[in-house]
Amino acid sequence: MRINRKSRFQLRLASSSFVVLLLIVAGLLLWLSRDIHMQFDWTHNHRNTLSEASRTLLRTLDKPVQLTAFARDTEGVRANIAEFVARYQKYKQDIALEYVNPDTDPARVRAAGVRLDGELVVEYNGRKENLSQLSEEAFTNTLVRLGRGGERWVVFVSGHGERSPDRQANFDLSTWATQLAKRGLKTRSLALGGQNAIPQNTSVLVIASPRAKFLAGEIKQIEHYLARGGNLLWLAEPGPLQGLDRVAESLGVEFQRGVVVDPTSQSLTGSAANFIVVTRYGTHPVVQGFELMTLFPEAAGLSVQPPKDWEHQVMLDTAPSAWLETGAATGKLHFDQGQDIHGPINIAVSLTRKQEGREQRVAVIGDGDFLSNTYLGNGGNLELGMNLVNWLGNDDAYINVPVRTAPDMGLTLARSAQIGIVLGFLVILPVGLLASGITIWWRRRKR
Repeated sequence: MRINRKSRFQLRLASSSFVVLLLIVAGLLLWLSRDIHMQFDWTHNHRNTLSEASRTLLRTLDKPVQLTAFARDTEGVRANIAEFVARYQKYKQDIALEYVNPDTDPARVRAAGVRLDGELVVEYNGRKENLSQLSEEAFTNTLVRLGRGGERWVVFVSGHGERSPDRQANFDLSTWATQLAKRGLKTRSLALGGQNAIPQNTSVLVIASPRAKFLAGEIKQIEHYLARGGNLLWLAEPGPLQGLDRVAESLGVEFQRGVVVDPTSQSLTGSAANFIVVTRYGTHPVVQGFELMTLFPEAAGLSVQPPKDWEHQVMLDTAPSAWLETGAATGKLHFDQGQDIHGPINIAVSLTRKQEGREQRVAVIGDGDFLSNTYLGNGGNLELGMNLVNWLGNDDAYINVPVRTAPDMGLTLARSAQIGIVLGFLVILPVGLLASGITIWWRRRKR
């Protein structure tokens, strides 16, 4: 193309028009950004926005939340706190944030028991708790504890080889107990032989897979606990009931002989073991809207015909292709017509009745392994365990609150990688763009 005075003028006019239009577009975008705010989180698991667990919890809190941040206004500490709290204020407008300078108000610092710069005091419904770790998991769990409004004791019967909330063995329940404690539920073991009665402040009594027989006096304590309206979680196993037959009879629960076998579950797990995978759920409050898969190793089948004052509901059952193997559960198993019981098989049932102006709740599960340290991390086992305790403790508002919040993922780079990124993006790329621009300009100028 031959360059003359007219074509040069047209090129300059086009370039100038492009610059003017670019400035106009940038100005319009700046003007729109003042009134329209949009945020996109492309981080792993959306760690810079609230998780579904936190958003669901905020919907259950019907009273205002007061936050007091004891922080000096140095190195952006208050700005970090404000940015963090703003994520919650987006979904709950009545979260108020106040700042206190520890240097100018030491008396208030001592009264609040504050020890660290940047520590928060969280107040809700007349209760308060200090928060020293600024993370979504810590803050959401603090709101859960404050929202419960009172102590909740989950008491585990001990002394008969039960699964323990304190021990770390694969068989035990210490991981689950840790998760309960994070959400404001206190746990303890209780040997019935050393007590006259089960404590009155027990929210939920847990009988977790005993391996030794109960004494007659201990059975009476459990019966008395149920008679006065106590809530019970019974984690059973295939095999003998270890003296709890009277308790089962009083509830109208029958433990069917044999082990549940599900060929569909075996194809999912790729194992010949008797794992029961539950993927469909009914309308019971514990599992209503539940979408996660749960895993139950070697579960027992249940049937229930409760007394007149009790109402029952099936909580979990198997697929129709499953059956109850009444013979030896070894080798390659197959359904024996006339001996085995065809599915679906109930593996978890609940019983409720009105007692002293409130609803008494009992859950009987034909397996305790699903909450053990070995299997708790599979699928939705942890979520189901939390739902069970919330329902049994009459904390219905927390049943559908997911357990897991967004993880605080970090990126750790080696020194060489950091140097490479700095050189690439701050030196090589800008210099390359500048050099290419100068080259193009110089070639056009010579035409």
